[in-house]
Amino acid sequence: MRLIYFHGFGSSGASGTVESLRRMLPELEVIAPDIPVDPADALPYLRQFVQDNQPDLIVGTSMGAMYAQQMFGFRKICVNPSFNMSTMSKVMKAGKRYPFQNGRKDGAKDFLITGQIVKNFNAMERQQFKGITDFDIENTYGLFGVNDTTVNCYDLFRKHYPNASRFDGEHRLNDKSLRTAVIPLIKQILGL
Repeated sequence: MRLIYFHGFGSSGASGTVESLRRMLPELEVIAPDIPVDPADALPYLRQFVQDNQPDLIVGTSMGAMYAQQMFGFRKICVNPSFNMSTMSKVMKAGKRYPFQNGRKDGAKDFLITGQIVKNFNAMERQQFKGITDFDIENTYGLFGVNDTTVNCYDLFRKHYPNASRFDGEHRLNDKSLRTAVIPLIKQILGL
């Protein structure tokens, strides 16, 4: 069985979460792409990546969960989804250079957020819930950390999907929140 993981803002497919998922779920093939910074590039890239790899489940965190939600026709878990990246001035400022938190396959060490990238996020966000099917409503799960002080999109998620629950954790995942919230849900969905 195959799981695709979508990382959060400023991270990469080499994040610690990916390594933890591989360690905790050795029976699964866990693959994780480096997500392009600009959503105009990222969304079509991820849709093609998912089509090419046909996962049994997609798990995304934060920005990655926002992208995961848009992978219609696939089972997915959205952990602390950040559906409003363009308005998160604490996280993303036009004209600011950010370091990547983890190594990227292309060797990039940092990235610049431009005004156009912010506009592209805003345009995508206005369309992100268009295309939801009955399958998606039944097979999209949201997990929300009760101590998440970065993002709170629980109510927005619940407008579209019934499968939402809270877990004892913060915005960023650690081994404890993976073990107690994410891994049990993965196993439930996949029948492991």
